[in-house]
Amino acid sequence: MSDAVLHPDSQAAKAAHPIQLGAGGEHVDWTKVFLGFGGMVIGQFMAMLDIQIVASSLTQIQSGIGATSDEISWVQTIYLLAEVVIMPLTAYLTKMWGTRPFYVVACVGFVITSVLVGLSSSVGMMIFFRALQGVFAGAMIPPIFATAMTIFPPERRITANVIVGLIVTLAPTVGPTLGGHLTDQLDWRWLFFINVPVGALVVFLVWRYAHFDRGDPSLSKGIDWWGLGLMTVFLLSMQYVLEEGNSEGWFEDDLILWLAVTAVLTGVVFIWRQLTYWQPIVSLKPFRDRNFSLGIVMTFISGASLFGGTFLLPIFLGQIRQFSSSDVGTVMLVSGLTMFLSAPLAGRVVRMVDARISMVFGFALCAWGIQQGVRVTDEWGFNEFLVLQIVRGVGSMIAMIAAQQMAVASLPVTMMKDASGLINLIRNVAGAIGLAVLSTILSHQGAVHYADIAAAASSAHAPTASLFDGLTQMMTERGMADPEGGARKALSMMMHRQAQTLAFGDAFGVLALGCWIAAVLALFAKGGKPMAGEAGGGH
Repeated sequence: MSDAVLHPDSQAAKAAHPIQLGAGGEHVDWTKVFLGFGGMVIGQFMAMLDIQIVASSLTQIQSGIGATSDEISWVQTIYLLAEVVIMPLTAYLTKMWGTRPFYVVACVGFVITSVLVGLSSSVGMMIFFRALQGVFAGAMIPPIFATAMTIFPPERRITANVIVGLIVTLAPTVGPTLGGHLTDQLDWRWLFFINVPVGALVVFLVWRYAHFDRGDPSLSKGIDWWGLGLMTVFLLSMQYVLEEGNSEGWFEDDLILWLAVTAVLTGVVFIWRQLTYWQPIVSLKPFRDRNFSLGIVMTFISGASLFGGTFLLPIFLGQIRQFSSSDVGTVMLVSGLTMFLSAPLAGRVVRMVDARISMVFGFALCAWGIQQGVRVTDEWGFNEFLVLQIVRGVGSMIAMIAAQQMAVASLPVTMMKDASGLINLIRNVAGAIGLAVLSTILSHQGAVHYADIAAAASSAHAPTASLFDGLTQMMTERGMADPEGGARKALSMMMHRQAQTLAFGDAFGVLALGCWIAAVLALFAKGGKPMAGEAGGGH
Protein backbone atom coordinates (compact mmCIF):
# COMPACT_ATOMS: atom_id res chain seq x y z
CA MET A 1 0.00 0.00 0.00
CA SER A 2 1.34 3.42 -0.85
CA ASP A 3 1.94 6.30 1.55
CA ALA A 4 -1.18 7.92 0.14
CA VAL A 5 -3.26 5.95 2.58
CA LEU A 6 -1.10 6.95 5.54
CA HIS A 7 -1.83 9.86 7.81
CA PRO A 8 1.34 11.29 9.37
CA ASP A 9 0.19 12.94 12.56
CA SER A 10 1.51 16.26 13.74
CA GLN A 11 4.14 16.31 16.47
CA ALA A 12 1.81 18.43 18.56
CA ALA A 13 -0.69 15.62 18.75
CA LYS A 14 2.01 13.29 20.03
CA ALA A 15 0.34 10.20 18.62
CA ALA A 16 0.06 8.10 15.49
CA HIS A 17 -3.33 9.00 14.07
CA PRO A 18 -4.51 6.58 11.38
CA ILE A 19 -7.22 7.71 9.05
CA GLN A 20 -10.34 5.85 8.09
CA LEU A 21 -9.41 4.28 4.76
CA GLY A 22 -11.63 5.24 1.90
CA ALA A 23 -13.42 7.95 3.90
CA GLY A 24 -12.32 10.71 1.58
CA GLY A 25 -13.31 8.89 -1.60
CA GLU A 26 -9.71 7.92 -2.46
CA HIS A 27 -9.05 4.58 -4.07
CA VAL A 28 -8.00 1.90 -1.57
CA ASP A 29 -6.75 -1.55 -2.47
CA TRP A 30 -8.97 -3.45 -0.04
CA THR A 31 -7.29 -6.74 -0.92
CA LYS A 32 -4.03 -5.47 0.59
CA VAL A 33 -5.86 -3.96 3.55
CA PHE A 34 -7.57 -7.26 4.35
CA LEU A 35 -4.33 -9.20 3.87
CA GLY A 36 -2.54 -6.95 6.36
CA PHE A 37 -5.44 -6.97 8.80
CA GLY A 38 -5.88 -10.72 8.26
CA GLY A 39 -2.26 -11.31 9.26
CA MET A 40 -2.87 -9.46 12.52
CA VAL A 41 -6.05 -11.47 13.08
CA ILE A 42 -4.17 -14.77 12.68
CA GLY A 43 -1.53 -13.48 15.10
CA GLN A 44 -4.12 -12.58 17.71
CA PHE A 45 -5.79 -15.98 17.37
CA MET A 46 -2.42 -17.68 17.84
CA ALA A 47 -1.62 -15.60 20.93
CA MET A 48 -5.01 -16.20 22.55
CA LEU A 49 -4.99 -19.89 21.63
CA ASP A 50 -1.80 -20.40 23.63
CA ILE A 51 -3.58 -19.39 26.84
CA GLN A 52 -5.60 -22.61 26.90
CA ILE A 53 -3.76 -24.89 24.45
CA VAL A 54 -1.76 -26.41 27.33
CA ALA A 55 -4.85 -27.01 29.50
CA SER A 56 -5.48 -30.60 28.39
CA SER A 57 -1.78 -31.55 28.24
CA LEU A 58 -0.46 -30.39 31.62
CA THR A 59 0.03 -33.98 32.80
CA GLN A 60 2.25 -34.82 29.80
CA ILE A 61 4.20 -31.55 30.18
CA GLN A 62 4.64 -32.21 33.90
CA SER A 63 6.09 -35.65 33.15
CA GLY A 64 8.30 -34.31 30.35
CA ILE A 65 10.06 -31.66 32.44
CA GLY A 66 9.87 -33.35 35.85
CA ALA A 67 7.67 -30.74 37.50
CA THR A 68 5.49 -31.06 40.60
CA SER A 69 1.73 -30.46 40.45
CA ASP A 70 2.19 -27.03 42.04
CA GLU A 71 4.96 -26.05 39.65
CA ILE A 72 3.14 -27.11 36.49
CA SER A 73 0.20 -24.79 37.21
CA TRP A 74 2.62 -21.89 36.68
CA VAL A 75 2.92 -22.84 33.01
CA GLN A 76 -0.53 -21.26 32.58
CA THR A 77 -0.40 -18.70 35.37
CA ILE A 78 2.86 -16.99 34.36
CA TYR A 79 1.62 -16.59 30.77
CA LEU A 80 -1.47 -14.72 31.99
CA LEU A 81 0.53 -12.60 34.44
CA ALA A 82 2.92 -11.44 31.72
CA GLU A 83 0.12 -10.92 29.21
CA VAL A 84 -1.89 -8.66 31.51
CA VAL A 85 1.08 -6.40 32.28
CA ILE A 86 1.89 -5.56 28.65
CA MET A 87 -1.67 -5.02 27.41
CA PRO A 88 -2.20 -1.46 28.72
CA LEU A 89 1.15 -0.41 27.21
CA THR A 90 0.30 -1.43 23.65
CA ALA A 91 -1.53 1.82 22.88
CA TYR A 92 1.49 3.92 23.88
CA LEU A 93 3.99 1.68 22.08
CA THR A 94 2.01 1.49 18.82
CA LYS A 95 1.69 5.28 18.84
CA MET A 96 5.43 5.61 19.37
CA TRP A 97 6.64 2.95 16.89
CA GLY A 98 3.67 2.49 14.56
CA THR A 99 1.42 -0.56 14.40
CA ARG A 100 3.33 -2.52 11.72
CA PRO A 101 6.86 -2.46 13.28
CA PHE A 102 5.44 -3.04 16.75
CA TYR A 103 3.34 -6.03 15.66
CA VAL A 104 6.13 -7.65 13.66
CA VAL A 105 8.58 -7.37 16.58
CA ALA A 106 5.97 -8.82 18.93
CA CYS A 107 5.25 -11.73 16.58
CA VAL A 108 8.92 -12.55 16.00
CA GLY A 109 9.47 -12.49 19.75
CA PHE A 110 6.46 -14.74 20.26
CA VAL A 111 7.74 -17.31 17.75
CA ILE A 112 11.26 -17.37 19.21
CA THR A 113 10.01 -17.76 22.78
CA SER A 114 7.54 -20.46 21.64
CA VAL A 115 10.47 -22.52 20.32
CA LEU A 116 12.41 -21.95 23.54
CA VAL A 117 9.41 -23.05 25.63
CA GLY A 118 9.11 -26.20 23.50
CA LEU A 119 12.81 -26.96 23.98
CA SER A 120 12.66 -26.48 27.76
CA SER A 121 14.17 -29.30 29.79
CA SER A 122 13.33 -28.04 33.29
CA VAL A 123 10.38 -26.36 34.94
CA GLY A 124 12.40 -23.22 35.74
CA MET A 125 13.45 -22.86 32.11
CA MET A 126 9.90 -23.37 30.88
CA ILE A 127 8.36 -20.86 33.30
CA PHE A 128 10.97 -18.21 32.35
CA PHE A 129 10.42 -18.55 28.59
CA ARG A 130 6.66 -18.95 29.05
CA ALA A 131 6.67 -15.56 30.81
CA LEU A 132 8.48 -13.96 27.86
CA GLN A 133 6.07 -15.66 25.48
CA GLY A 134 3.19 -14.15 27.46
CA VAL A 135 4.68 -10.65 27.15
CA PHE A 136 4.85 -10.90 23.35
CA ALA A 137 1.40 -12.54 23.19
CA GLY A 138 -0.14 -9.75 25.24
CA ALA A 139 1.39 -7.22 22.85
CA MET A 140 -0.28 -8.90 19.86
CA ILE A 141 -3.86 -8.87 21.16
CA PRO A 142 -5.05 -5.22 21.68
CA PRO A 143 -3.82 -3.72 18.35
CA ILE A 144 -6.39 -5.74 16.37
CA PHE A 145 -9.47 -4.03 17.78
CA ALA A 146 -7.90 -0.58 17.52
CA THR A 147 -6.94 -1.24 13.91
CA ALA A 148 -10.39 -2.57 13.05
CA MET A 149 -12.05 0.54 14.47
CA THR A 150 -9.71 3.01 12.74
CA ILE A 151 -8.84 1.77 9.25
CA PHE A 152 -12.32 0.68 8.16
CA PRO A 153 -15.19 3.03 7.30
CA PRO A 154 -18.36 2.75 9.44
CA GLU A 155 -20.14 0.35 7.09
CA ARG A 156 -17.28 -2.16 7.39
CA ARG A 157 -16.60 -1.87 11.12
CA ILE A 158 -19.30 -4.28 12.29
CA THR A 159 -17.81 -7.01 10.07
CA ALA A 160 -14.33 -6.32 11.45
CA ASN A 161 -15.74 -6.32 14.99
CA VAL A 162 -17.41 -9.69 14.33
CA ILE A 163 -14.05 -11.14 13.30
CA VAL A 164 -12.40 -9.78 16.45
CA GLY A 165 -15.23 -11.09 18.63
CA LEU A 166 -15.00 -14.49 16.97
CA ILE A 167 -11.30 -14.76 17.82
CA VAL A 168 -11.85 -13.70 21.42
CA THR A 169 -14.57 -16.31 21.96
CA LEU A 170 -13.30 -19.11 19.74
CA ALA A 171 -9.59 -19.26 20.62
CA PRO A 172 -9.97 -20.07 24.35
CA THR A 173 -12.73 -22.59 23.53
CA VAL A 174 -10.88 -24.64 20.92
CA GLY A 175 -7.51 -24.37 22.71
CA PRO A 176 -7.91 -27.45 24.94
CA THR A 177 -9.35 -29.48 22.04
CA LEU A 178 -6.51 -28.65 19.64
CA GLY A 179 -3.91 -29.08 22.37
CA GLY A 180 -5.20 -32.50 23.32
CA HIS A 181 -5.11 -33.79 19.75
CA LEU A 182 -1.63 -32.33 19.06
CA THR A 183 -0.26 -34.02 22.17
CA ASP A 184 -1.93 -37.35 21.32
CA GLN A 185 -0.78 -37.37 17.69
CA LEU A 186 2.68 -35.80 18.03
CA ASP A 187 4.13 -34.62 21.34
CA TRP A 188 3.42 -31.88 23.89
CA ARG A 189 6.36 -29.85 22.56
CA TRP A 190 4.42 -29.35 19.32
CA LEU A 191 1.94 -27.23 21.26
CA PHE A 192 4.65 -24.56 20.94
CA PHE A 193 6.50 -25.57 17.76
CA ILE A 194 3.25 -25.24 15.77
CA ASN A 195 3.57 -21.46 16.23
CA VAL A 196 6.62 -21.29 13.94
CA PRO A 197 4.93 -21.70 10.53
CA VAL A 198 1.88 -19.72 11.64
CA GLY A 199 4.06 -16.93 13.01
CA ALA A 200 6.09 -16.80 9.80
CA LEU A 201 2.88 -16.28 7.81
CA VAL A 202 1.79 -13.51 10.19
CA VAL A 203 5.14 -11.69 9.94
CA PHE A 204 5.03 -11.82 6.13
CA LEU A 205 1.45 -10.54 5.83
CA VAL A 206 1.80 -7.77 8.40
CA TRP A 207 5.17 -6.51 7.17
CA ARG A 208 4.11 -6.59 3.54
CA TYR A 209 0.59 -5.17 3.76
CA ALA A 210 -0.18 -3.58 7.17
CA HIS A 211 0.85 0.01 6.32
CA PHE A 212 -1.86 1.55 8.47
CA ASP A 213 -0.12 4.35 10.41
CA ARG A 214 3.18 5.95 11.33
CA GLY A 215 4.83 6.16 14.70
CA ASP A 216 5.73 9.28 16.62
CA PRO A 217 9.32 8.83 17.96
CA SER A 218 8.96 11.96 20.09
CA LEU A 219 6.83 9.90 22.51
CA SER A 220 10.06 8.20 23.63
CA LYS A 221 10.89 11.42 25.47
CA GLY A 222 9.25 11.81 28.85
CA ILE A 223 8.13 8.20 29.35
CA ASP A 224 6.42 7.85 32.72
CA TRP A 225 8.75 5.30 34.31
CA TRP A 226 7.15 5.71 37.73
CA GLY A 227 3.76 5.01 36.20
CA LEU A 228 5.15 1.97 34.41
CA GLY A 229 6.59 0.61 37.66
CA LEU A 230 3.39 1.22 39.61
CA MET A 231 1.28 -0.42 36.91
CA THR A 232 3.55 -3.48 36.76
CA VAL A 233 3.44 -4.03 40.53
CA PHE A 234 -0.32 -3.39 40.64
CA LEU A 235 -1.21 -5.81 37.83
CA LEU A 236 1.23 -8.55 38.87
CA SER A 237 0.06 -8.42 42.49
CA MET A 238 -3.61 -8.41 41.57
CA GLN A 239 -3.28 -11.22 39.03
CA TYR A 240 -1.28 -13.39 41.44
CA VAL A 241 -3.89 -12.93 44.17
CA LEU A 242 -6.66 -13.89 41.76
CA GLU A 243 -4.81 -16.89 40.36
CA GLU A 244 -3.51 -18.35 43.62
CA GLY A 245 -5.89 -16.94 46.24
CA ASN A 246 -8.36 -19.82 46.37
CA SER A 247 -5.74 -22.57 46.57
CA GLU A 248 -3.92 -20.70 49.38
CA GLY A 249 -7.02 -19.95 51.47
CA TRP A 250 -7.19 -16.30 50.38
CA PHE A 251 -6.31 -13.88 53.19
CA GLU A 252 -5.40 -16.66 55.59
CA ASP A 253 -2.12 -16.77 53.69
CA ASP A 254 0.26 -13.91 54.53
CA LEU A 255 1.65 -13.58 50.99
CA ILE A 256 -1.83 -13.33 49.46
CA LEU A 257 -2.87 -10.78 52.09
CA TRP A 258 0.14 -8.51 51.58
CA LEU A 259 -0.02 -8.77 47.80
CA ALA A 260 -3.70 -7.78 47.95
CA VAL A 261 -2.80 -4.73 50.06
CA THR A 262 0.03 -3.92 47.63
CA ALA A 263 -2.33 -4.21 44.66
CA VAL A 264 -4.84 -1.80 46.22
CA LEU A 265 -2.23 0.80 47.19
CA THR A 266 -0.27 0.72 43.93
CA GLY A 267 -3.51 0.66 41.94
CA VAL A 268 -4.77 3.85 43.58
CA VAL A 269 -1.42 5.63 43.17
CA PHE A 270 -1.15 4.44 39.54
CA ILE A 271 -4.57 5.86 38.66
CA TRP A 272 -3.68 9.16 40.35
CA ARG A 273 -0.38 9.25 38.43
CA GLN A 274 -2.09 8.69 35.09
CA LEU A 275 -4.60 11.44 35.78
CA THR A 276 -1.94 13.99 36.71
CA TYR A 277 1.16 13.17 34.61
CA TRP A 278 1.52 15.23 31.42
CA GLN A 279 2.18 12.18 29.22
CA PRO A 280 0.51 9.11 30.79
CA ILE A 281 1.48 5.65 29.55
CA VAL A 282 -2.16 4.55 29.90
CA SER A 283 -4.71 7.18 28.96
CA LEU A 284 -7.90 7.03 31.05
CA LYS A 285 -9.69 9.65 28.94
CA PRO A 286 -12.04 7.09 27.29
CA PHE A 287 -13.74 6.62 30.69
CA ARG A 288 -15.18 10.13 30.34
CA ASP A 289 -17.56 8.66 27.76
CA ARG A 290 -20.58 7.07 29.48
CA ASN A 291 -21.05 4.42 26.83
CA PHE A 292 -17.40 3.40 27.07
CA SER A 293 -17.58 3.08 30.85
CA LEU A 294 -20.77 1.04 30.59
CA GLY A 295 -19.29 -0.98 27.74
CA ILE A 296 -16.31 -1.82 29.96
CA VAL A 297 -18.72 -3.19 32.58
CA MET A 298 -20.42 -5.28 29.86
CA THR A 299 -17.06 -6.47 28.57
CA PHE A 300 -16.08 -7.43 32.10
CA ILE A 301 -19.22 -9.53 32.59
CA SER A 302 -19.07 -11.11 29.13
CA GLY A 303 -15.39 -11.91 29.68
CA ALA A 304 -16.13 -13.57 33.02
CA SER A 305 -18.96 -15.51 31.39
CA LEU A 306 -16.83 -16.62 28.44
CA PHE A 307 -13.81 -17.75 30.46
CA GLY A 308 -16.01 -19.03 33.28
CA GLY A 309 -18.02 -21.31 31.01
CA THR A 310 -14.84 -22.55 29.35
CA PHE A 311 -13.42 -23.25 32.83
CA LEU A 312 -16.44 -25.04 34.36
CA LEU A 313 -17.27 -27.53 31.61
CA PRO A 314 -13.84 -29.23 31.27
CA ILE A 315 -13.44 -29.39 35.07
CA PHE A 316 -16.87 -30.99 35.48
CA LEU A 317 -16.36 -33.48 32.67
CA GLY A 318 -12.89 -34.42 33.92
CA GLN A 319 -13.57 -34.60 37.66
CA ILE A 320 -17.20 -35.76 37.84
CA ARG A 321 -17.58 -37.77 34.63
CA GLN A 322 -13.91 -38.89 34.37
CA PHE A 323 -13.82 -38.04 30.65
CA SER A 324 -10.51 -38.26 28.77
CA SER A 325 -8.90 -35.16 27.23
CA SER A 326 -10.20 -36.10 23.77
CA ASP A 327 -13.73 -36.71 25.09
CA VAL A 328 -13.70 -33.34 26.86
CA GLY A 329 -12.51 -31.74 23.64
CA THR A 330 -15.36 -33.36 21.71
CA VAL A 331 -17.96 -31.93 24.10
CA MET A 332 -16.34 -28.48 24.12
CA LEU A 333 -16.22 -28.42 20.33
CA VAL A 334 -19.93 -27.58 20.37
CA SER A 335 -19.19 -24.16 21.88
CA GLY A 336 -16.51 -23.41 19.31
CA LEU A 337 -18.65 -24.47 16.34
CA THR A 338 -21.64 -22.53 17.66
CA MET A 339 -19.64 -19.33 18.03
CA PHE A 340 -18.07 -19.76 14.61
CA LEU A 341 -21.40 -20.39 12.85
CA SER A 342 -23.32 -17.73 14.76
CA ALA A 343 -20.79 -14.94 14.13
CA PRO A 344 -22.50 -13.70 10.92
CA LEU A 345 -25.88 -13.78 12.69
CA ALA A 346 -24.47 -11.85 15.63
CA GLY A 347 -23.01 -9.22 13.30
CA ARG A 348 -26.34 -8.85 11.49
CA VAL A 349 -28.25 -8.44 14.77
CA VAL A 350 -25.82 -5.80 16.07
CA ARG A 351 -25.92 -3.96 12.74
CA MET A 352 -29.70 -3.89 12.40
CA VAL A 353 -31.02 -3.02 15.85
CA ASP A 354 -30.42 -0.58 18.69
CA ALA A 355 -27.22 -1.35 20.61
CA ARG A 356 -29.15 -1.67 23.86
CA ILE A 357 -31.52 -4.23 22.36
CA SER A 358 -28.58 -6.25 21.04
CA MET A 359 -26.93 -6.35 24.44
CA VAL A 360 -30.11 -7.11 26.36
CA PHE A 361 -30.97 -9.92 23.95
CA GLY A 362 -27.41 -11.30 23.92
CA PHE A 363 -26.91 -11.27 27.68
CA ALA A 364 -30.42 -12.61 28.35
CA LEU A 365 -29.83 -15.46 25.90
CA CYS A 366 -26.45 -16.18 27.48
CA ALA A 367 -27.97 -16.11 30.99
CA TRP A 368 -30.81 -18.45 30.03
CA GLY A 369 -28.39 -20.90 28.44
CA ILE A 370 -26.00 -20.95 31.41
CA GLN A 371 -28.93 -21.23 33.79
CA GLN A 372 -29.68 -24.68 32.38
CA GLY A 373 -26.54 -25.85 34.20
CA VAL A 374 -28.15 -25.15 37.59
CA ARG A 375 -29.97 -28.49 37.19
CA VAL A 376 -26.76 -30.41 36.42
CA THR A 377 -26.47 -33.99 37.65
CA ASP A 378 -23.52 -36.37 37.80
CA GLU A 379 -24.83 -38.08 34.66
CA TRP A 380 -24.67 -35.05 32.36
CA GLY A 381 -22.58 -35.44 29.21
CA PHE A 382 -22.59 -34.38 25.56
CA ASN A 383 -26.37 -34.44 25.02
CA GLU A 384 -27.27 -32.70 28.29
CA PHE A 385 -24.76 -29.87 27.74
CA LEU A 386 -25.70 -29.46 24.07
CA VAL A 387 -28.47 -26.85 24.51
CA LEU A 388 -26.52 -24.99 27.19
CA GLN A 389 -23.48 -24.62 24.93
CA ILE A 390 -25.44 -23.63 21.82
CA VAL A 391 -27.57 -20.98 23.53
CA ARG A 392 -24.64 -19.64 25.56
CA GLY A 393 -22.45 -19.54 22.44
CA VAL A 394 -24.94 -17.50 20.41
CA GLY A 395 -25.68 -15.17 23.32
CA SER A 396 -22.00 -14.62 24.10
CA MET A 397 -21.22 -13.67 20.51
CA ILE A 398 -24.05 -11.14 20.29
CA ALA A 399 -23.35 -9.69 23.75
CA MET A 400 -19.60 -9.36 23.25
CA ILE A 401 -19.79 -7.79 19.80
CA ALA A 402 -22.54 -5.38 20.89
CA ALA A 403 -20.63 -4.42 24.06
CA GLN A 404 -17.41 -3.74 22.15
CA GLN A 405 -19.28 -1.78 19.49
CA MET A 406 -21.15 0.33 22.02
CA ALA A 407 -18.00 1.02 24.05
CA VAL A 408 -16.25 2.76 21.15
CA ALA A 409 -19.23 4.01 19.12
CA SER A 410 -18.97 7.60 20.37
CA LEU A 411 -15.20 7.77 20.89
CA PRO A 412 -12.97 9.75 18.50
CA VAL A 413 -10.52 7.73 16.41
CA THR A 414 -7.60 9.25 18.36
CA MET A 415 -8.72 7.30 21.46
CA MET A 416 -9.20 3.92 19.76
CA LYS A 417 -5.77 2.53 20.66
CA ASP A 418 -6.18 3.56 24.30
CA ALA A 419 -9.70 2.12 24.36
CA SER A 420 -8.57 -1.16 22.81
CA GLY A 421 -5.84 -1.69 25.40
CA LEU A 422 -8.29 -1.03 28.23
CA ILE A 423 -10.98 -3.31 26.76
CA ASN A 424 -8.58 -6.22 26.35
CA LEU A 425 -7.09 -5.68 29.80
CA ILE A 426 -10.53 -5.62 31.43
CA ARG A 427 -11.57 -8.78 29.56
CA ASN A 428 -8.51 -10.69 30.78
CA VAL A 429 -8.83 -9.39 34.34
CA ALA A 430 -12.52 -10.34 34.23
CA GLY A 431 -11.52 -13.85 33.21
CA ALA A 432 -9.09 -14.07 36.14
CA ILE A 433 -11.68 -12.74 38.59
CA GLY A 434 -14.33 -15.04 37.15
CA LEU A 435 -12.10 -18.10 37.56
CA ALA A 436 -11.16 -17.06 41.11
CA VAL A 437 -14.82 -16.62 42.08
CA LEU A 438 -15.86 -19.90 40.47
CA SER A 439 -12.98 -21.81 42.07
CA THR A 440 -13.97 -20.41 45.46
CA ILE A 441 -17.62 -21.33 44.89
CA LEU A 442 -16.70 -24.88 43.91
CA SER A 443 -14.50 -25.45 46.98
CA HIS A 444 -16.74 -23.63 49.49
CA GLN A 445 -20.10 -24.89 48.24
CA GLY A 446 -18.67 -28.38 47.76
CA ALA A 447 -17.77 -28.44 51.47
CA VAL A 448 -21.18 -27.03 52.48
CA HIS A 449 -23.12 -29.54 50.38
CA TYR A 450 -20.99 -32.42 51.66
CA ALA A 451 -21.69 -31.44 55.27
CA ASP A 452 -25.43 -31.28 54.51
CA ILE A 453 -25.41 -34.65 52.73
CA ALA A 454 -23.33 -36.28 55.46
CA ALA A 455 -25.68 -34.93 58.15
CA ALA A 456 -28.70 -36.28 56.29
CA ALA A 457 -27.07 -39.63 55.53
CA SER A 458 -27.11 -40.96 59.12
CA SER A 459 -27.48 -44.60 60.01
CA ALA A 460 -31.10 -43.87 60.95
CA HIS A 461 -31.80 -42.79 57.36
CA ALA A 462 -33.35 -45.88 55.77
CA PRO A 463 -32.13 -45.33 52.15
CA THR A 464 -28.58 -44.63 53.37
CA ALA A 465 -28.60 -47.70 55.62
CA SER A 466 -29.85 -49.83 52.73
CA LEU A 467 -27.15 -48.45 50.41
CA PHE A 468 -24.45 -49.06 53.04
CA ASP A 469 -25.61 -52.66 53.54
CA GLY A 470 -25.55 -53.22 49.78
CA LEU A 471 -22.01 -51.81 49.51
CA THR A 472 -20.85 -53.93 52.43
CA GLN A 473 -22.29 -57.03 50.79
CA MET A 474 -20.52 -56.17 47.53
CA MET A 475 -17.19 -55.67 49.33
CA THR A 476 -17.65 -58.99 51.14
CA GLU A 477 -18.28 -60.80 47.86
CA ARG A 478 -15.07 -59.28 46.47
CA GLY A 479 -13.17 -60.78 49.41
CA MET A 480 -12.07 -57.49 51.05
CA ALA A 481 -10.49 -57.85 54.49
CA ASP A 482 -12.53 -54.94 55.89
CA PRO A 483 -15.83 -54.83 53.94
CA GLU A 484 -17.43 -52.25 56.24
CA GLY A 485 -14.43 -49.93 55.92
CA GLY A 486 -14.50 -50.29 52.14
CA ALA A 487 -18.23 -49.59 52.13
CA ARG A 488 -17.72 -46.44 54.21
CA LYS A 489 -15.02 -45.20 51.84
CA ALA A 490 -17.19 -45.89 48.77
CA LEU A 491 -20.16 -44.12 50.38
CA SER A 492 -17.97 -41.10 51.23
CA MET A 493 -16.77 -40.90 47.62
CA MET A 494 -20.36 -41.01 46.38
CA MET A 495 -21.32 -38.19 48.74
CA HIS A 496 -18.31 -36.13 47.64
CA ARG A 497 -19.30 -36.63 44.01
CA GLN A 498 -22.87 -35.53 44.70
CA ALA A 499 -21.74 -32.52 46.76
CA GLN A 500 -19.33 -31.39 44.05
CA THR A 501 -22.04 -31.75 41.41
CA LEU A 502 -24.33 -29.50 43.45
CA ALA A 503 -21.46 -27.00 43.76
CA PHE A 504 -21.15 -26.91 39.95
CA GLY A 505 -24.87 -26.12 39.80
CA ASP A 506 -24.27 -23.18 42.17
CA ALA A 507 -21.39 -21.95 39.99
CA PHE A 508 -23.55 -22.04 36.87
CA GLY A 509 -26.18 -20.08 38.79
CA VAL A 510 -23.71 -17.32 39.71
CA LEU A 511 -22.56 -17.03 36.07
CA ALA A 512 -26.17 -16.78 34.92
CA LEU A 513 -26.92 -14.10 37.53
CA GLY A 514 -24.01 -12.00 36.26
CA CYS A 515 -25.40 -12.13 32.73
CA TRP A 516 -28.90 -11.18 33.92
CA ILE A 517 -27.42 -8.16 35.72
CA ALA A 518 -25.59 -7.16 32.52
CA ALA A 519 -28.85 -7.41 30.55
CA VAL A 520 -30.44 -4.93 32.95
CA LEU A 521 -27.44 -2.55 32.94
CA ALA A 522 -27.52 -2.48 29.14
CA LEU A 523 -30.74 -0.48 29.35
CA PHE A 524 -28.79 2.49 30.76
CA ALA A 525 -26.64 2.93 27.65
CA LYS A 526 -27.26 5.75 25.22
CA GLY A 527 -29.76 4.84 22.55
CA GLY A 528 -29.25 4.64 18.81
CA LYS A 529 -27.89 2.10 16.38
CA PRO A 530 -24.15 1.39 16.59
CA MET A 531 -23.74 2.50 12.99
CA ALA A 532 -25.14 5.90 13.84
CA GLY A 533 -22.33 6.82 16.18
CA GLU A 534 -19.38 5.15 14.59
CA ALA A 535 -18.07 8.13 12.82
CA GLY A 536 -17.98 10.18 15.93
CA GLY A 537 -15.23 12.65 16.46
CA GLY A 538 -11.81 12.64 14.99
CA HIS A 539 -12.72 13.03 11.30
